[in-house]
Amino acid sequence: MADDTSRTIRGRFTTCELVRREELTEDLIKFWIKPAQPFSFKPGQYCTIGVDGIERPYSIVSSPDEKEIELFIEVVPVAEGGHLTPLLDHLEVGAEMTLRPRAKGIFVLQAQFKHHIFVGTVTGVVPYLSILRKFLNDPEWPEPQEGIERNDYTFDVLEGASYLDEFGYDDELTQIASKHDFVKFYPSVSRPAEARNDPWTGAEGRINTLVEDYVSQLGFDPKETCIYACGHPQMIEDVGRRFANTDYTFIEERFWKEDE
Repeated sequence: MADDTSRTIRGRFTTCELVRREELTEDLIKFWIKPAQPFSFKPGQYCTIGVDGIERPYSIVSSPDEKEIELFIEVVPVAEGGHLTPLLDHLEVGAEMTLRPRAKGIFVLQAQFKHHIFVGTVTGVVPYLSILRKFLNDPEWPEPQEGIERNDYTFDVLEGASYLDEFGYDDELTQIASKHDFVKFYPSVSRPAEARNDPWTGAEGRINTLVEDYVSQLGFDPKETCIYACGHPQMIEDVGRRFANTDYTFIEERFWKEDE
């Protein structure tokens, strides 16, 4: 790491290596990074990476049990205020980045509830993938909760995007839902009339306008249900308003766009 970067970034940091990357669209990329030192985190937390002294936090897709850290990043052009993501977009496999040694964030599984409704937009689905992967791969997680058996848990993932090719993990979520009846996946596109969405046959509309009907059809006891929202702040605010005067518990994680 260059000396000027070391001087720019204050406090403790380690490094990580970009070991794989995948371009989903012109502005959506997946990164897999390998930390130089052991890195632990809870499902739903985020890590902070940097290039040339510029740092930003990114929620982690992978489960803590996976060897590499997987990230799903939206590239914000320089003309629109992007700082780090244009640099990340040009990195090749083998590139080194800085990595803060500790994960942070409290947007984690609220295990005291039986039912978990995950609402997200595009990259906002990321923490839910981490939670689901951990739950499916670790029969000892989460820690036992009074009055709740592990087979009481249900997970409903509601994801919204403008275009169908922005669903970075739809195949994985569809497969999970097909194998486990306690997991449901409900994607929706908000611009169904545009040619880019011609193949789309699923739900239509902004996900925040569909969530109330979806939750109502589930019929869960509100006091046993937590509703999560992650992604676009306007979506989060709207979902929060819709459930503000109910017995549902609502938590949120805001980021949009990562460089802003």
